[in-house]
Amino acid sequence: MQVAHREARAAFLAELDAFVSCVSALSDLDLMAASRCTGWTVGDVIVHVHLGLQEMLLGLVARTSEKADTDAGEYWRSAPPGNDEDADRVAGMRFVRLLGAAYRRPVGLVHHFLPTAQGVRTAVTGLEPGAVRFQGHVLTTGDFLATWAVELAVHHLDLTRTPPAGPALRLARATVEALAGGGLPQSWADDTAVLLGAGRLRADAEQRRQAGSVADKLPVLG
Repeated sequence: MQVAHREARAAFLAELDAFVSCVSALSDLDLMAASRCTGWTVGDVIVHVHLGLQEMLLGLVARTSEKADTDAGEYWRSAPPGNDEDADRVAGMRFVRLLGAAYRRPVGLVHHFLPTAQGVRTAVTGLEPGAVRFQGHVLTTGDFLATWAVELAVHHLDLTRTPPAGPALRLARATVEALAGGGLPQSWADDTAVLLGAGRLRADAEQRRQAGSVADKLPVLG
């Protein structure tokens, strides 16, 4: 699954703006509410996204002339490298929770997040087409930005409030379908397809019938 630079940049920037708009309106109590991510509050999701955008900045400056070795779909099949041999999914979830809890008030994590989001926006706006090194892979800038548009769209859905930007949500659906090896029913709304594809919802009997064999491969996004 390959995504052109201009299309991916537009989708990412639209979703970043939508995510920032959603997050900026959240109160302390909103941030302490449960999200769709197991074990995380809404505030925890934002902390996770903040850490991700900081890592994304490293990719944005890691330009390379090397040929891409993965694309916007296949990227999701590999686990990102880590520096803690004993870390697992639960350890990562707990780290985010502890980090979020360190703020004096929940809204503090939003105030900390917003300058990073603006910095990423500026960097992406000026990004020229090419390739970048990221998490042990080389991706075209289009595929790199597409993966982050998808990441933001999924976590925007986790906030259970305003919807993600349409272009990023459509990219997320296309990614789910590429990873599942087949299209999902056209009658499914994009957000439903992504929530099922990301394991935030479990397909019921009727949805499994509609999706056929593709349903057995869900979820495909973590």
